[in-house]
Amino acid sequence: MKNKLSMLAVAIAAIFPMAQSAHAQSNAELKQEIELLKKQLQVLMQKVDAASAAPAAQATIDPQDFNRIKIKAESTEDNFEAAGLKGFKVSGVMDPTFIYSRNQDRSGFIFLNNFDGRDGESPYAFDNGNFGQVMLDIQKETEGGNKWRLTLAPHKSASSAYNLGSIVHEASVSIPLIDPATRLIAGQFPDWSGYEYLPANQQPLITHNMLFDFTIPSFYSGAGMEITRGPWITKFLIGNMNQVARASGEKDPSLNYRVDYSTGEFSGFGFAGTHTFGTNALNLFEVDGYFTRGDWTFQGQVGVGRWAGQGADQLYAPTDAQWWGLSGLAGYKLTPRLQAVVRADYINNAKNGGGVFGYANGSTTTSIAPIAFDSRNGFGASQQDITDYIAGNISELTGANRYALSLGLNYLVNPSTTWKLELRYDGANKDVFQDYRGDPSGGALNFRNSNILLGTAVVVSF
Repeated sequence: MKNKLSMLAVAIAAIFPMAQSAHAQSNAELKQEIELLKKQLQVLMQKVDAASAAPAAQATIDPQDFNRIKIKAESTEDNFEAAGLKGFKVSGVMDPTFIYSRNQDRSGFIFLNNFDGRDGESPYAFDNGNFGQVMLDIQKETEGGNKWRLTLAPHKSASSAYNLGSIVHEASVSIPLIDPATRLIAGQFPDWSGYEYLPANQQPLITHNMLFDFTIPSFYSGAGMEITRGPWITKFLIGNMNQVARASGEKDPSLNYRVDYSTGEFSGFGFAGTHTFGTNALNLFEVDGYFTRGDWTFQGQVGVGRWAGQGADQLYAPTDAQWWGLSGLAGYKLTPRLQAVVRADYINNAKNGGGVFGYANGSTTTSIAPIAFDSRNGFGASQQDITDYIAGNISELTGANRYALSLGLNYLVNPSTTWKLELRYDGANKDVFQDYRGDPSGGALNFRNSNILLGTAVVVSF
């Protein structure tokens, strides 16, 4: 009714000035204009009446139907909460993967195989890493704001290589303290470092960058805090690194932390670190960032590390493994569904005969000390250098510097399915990759300075 009167007032206001101007007109003309205005007003009133009546017709609902719907909705909500499904979320991902690795002289599907080091075919490697896996993620948030999470990944969880047989990737709780943005966290967590994530549906390529594979921890277990203040998110943990329990005589904890800052809708940066104490102290630190806008995606990471007493040059005195590395990724959407990706990595690992945190699947034993090397991933000194070093022909070992270049495509088949293709070239400045072609047993000990990998995968998630 209020709208109806308003529109009527507008119509009258429009008539009034026109009536004033009528003094200068003849009576016949004035009468003609008044009749015209009456007709226009009548049409306008009909439209107002129709508009006023329409909502009333739509609002007519049978009270019995309304009460029946209300009772049914409330009953469904009560049953949902009683079953524990309120705040409950389940998701999963799997990615059957086909890999060809030239130096390993093998090609075939990689899916749910181990990398726990129990045999020569199962070490963690760039061509046998966190792909070809299944993950099931279960999350629950309670009424008081507690968050509970259990992520399972048979054979290839973050803890698989250290806690043999474990399928637990993450088992954590998050409890609000003074407010929801200040939380106590505890349990087992996958590592927080870098710009790449472990699950296949959260990264564009099949393999991971070298800093992810070889310069950061796999998981932490312990307790700490997560604090959110505006664009800043800070979390830290005191506990064990790559251990679910400490061995006899071990008492030194590890400090693990991550800080993120979101500069806006399209970009942000962060840094993370891990520090252990004791005889073989480990110090890791990295900075990473991202920029995503329109069809372009850019991500990058810089990392440094030092591991006391773990350098390959152990012949005369224990030495420290030291390294620094870079990784950068660029992606461009060729179409809304098809993305082209390029990633480049470099690790400088020459100091003290080489050695990084995630290396060493072999060693040469001397009369004084073993000399570690990784002939699958290309870390450590070359076999020729080790031979010359033991013979006294050279006075110190120099580790190989490593690099890798990956080119890839990923295509969104449907909202929950992505197909990936990747061609990767790994290289080094020394002959540190063992080549098994022509001699699967490796008895000939052929080495070269590069490897080529080709992979394809289908990633399905829900």
